[in-house]
Amino acid sequence: MNTSISQHLFEKAQNFIPGGVNSPVRAFRAVGGSPIFIKSAKGPYVYDEDGNEYIELINSWGPMILGHAHELIQKAVSDAIQHSFSFGAPTRREVEIAELIVSMVPSIEKVRMVNSGTEATMSAIRVARGFTGRDKIIKFEGCYHGHGDSFLIAAGSGAATFGTPDSPGVTRGVANDTLTAPFNDLGAVQQLVDANKNHIAALILEPVVGNMGCVLPKEGFLEGLRKICDEEGIVLILDEVMTGFRLAKGGAQERFGVTPDLTTLGKIIGGGMPVGAYGGKAEIMNWVSPAGPVYQAGTLSGNPIAMAAGLTMLNYLNDHPEVYTQLESSGAKLAAGFRASQEKLGLNYTLNQIGSMYTLFFTNQQVTDFPSAKTSDLILFGKYFHAMLNRGIYMGPSQFESMFLSTALTDEHLNKIIEANEDSLKEILSL
Repeated sequence: MNTSISQHLFEKAQNFIPGGVNSPVRAFRAVGGSPIFIKSAKGPYVYDEDGNEYIELINSWGPMILGHAHELIQKAVSDAIQHSFSFGAPTRREVEIAELIVSMVPSIEKVRMVNSGTEATMSAIRVARGFTGRDKIIKFEGCYHGHGDSFLIAAGSGAATFGTPDSPGVTRGVANDTLTAPFNDLGAVQQLVDANKNHIAALILEPVVGNMGCVLPKEGFLEGLRKICDEEGIVLILDEVMTGFRLAKGGAQERFGVTPDLTTLGKIIGGGMPVGAYGGKAEIMNWVSPAGPVYQAGTLSGNPIAMAAGLTMLNYLNDHPEVYTQLESSGAKLAAGFRASQEKLGLNYTLNQIGSMYTLFFTNQQVTDFPSAKTSDLILFGKYFHAMLNRGIYMGPSQFESMFLSTALTDEHLNKIIEANEDSLKEILSL
């Protein structure tokens, strides 16, 4: 449902902004058509510049766990703004939110606030390299850790093959220090470790992947990685920018019972404001300047407005465990509804879901890694996306993204999403 004002804005934007957007997925390149421009949002709804209302499943890619413009967070931001917008100096709320994060995530003993998930992952890799005195890292195909140079690499299949840059502007020197393994493949990880003995500083992954669609770890995979890292002196980094405080109060690491050395956070800890953080064992975090020699700084880190929003959000989640009960119930209801529709229509597409995260993959293969995710019919997904949009459901405009539920979704909203899904499948498949 692309409307005249949105189309006009997109055409204008392309004259001044690369591709007309400030983050690539927003351009709708993967699904076709022109993006809708959002004017406002409240609860489970977003409204575009033409006044159209959508039930939305992006939730700013995760942070709006309580829905848009929650009154408590609005008030916290409004109150904080009265005292100015930024100081570049310490504030009380930085201490309070750090203490709260440490209390909610047992693996984190010390934490450093930054301004984005990308900044958090870049900084975590740097401190891991400083702590270990090693240069190489292992990442996984399909796991996205922001646009830092070290993460924009596609490695060869051989265990000792050097990576090659996946984006112009990334040097081969950086690529040489990045090794890539298939997700859910412990054997491939062990081969990389054996071929690069005493050279690997860190292993980083999304414990539940959100950036090739929602992909869950196989039983024993995370535990196996923890064992390999322990044996080889490798820093295990869980990128919980999406899953932190969403899949459980203590994140995916609490849900799966795996303790990382470092954790990267974002999204929810800003209550929707720009924010990121990295934290973990004190012996590692004490290498960060000014306590240690690994330099990292940021004028806007710990921004008072973001801290006010994040502190209010985390306190709410900490004090209201029923949030997670509701999210689990909503996710289960949605998944059951989607599967019932597929059975009714004689379809066998793959639905991956855990808690309040899910992706419907347009493939009959089980999706456990990036190659299997890429078997999805992208043209069909594009048709499905627009069919859902025309029915008032705003999803992420890519097959390779997780959708996110919020507590603002009622049973009535979920029923509308389930109905729209079934009707959209009928339409695009002419059933």
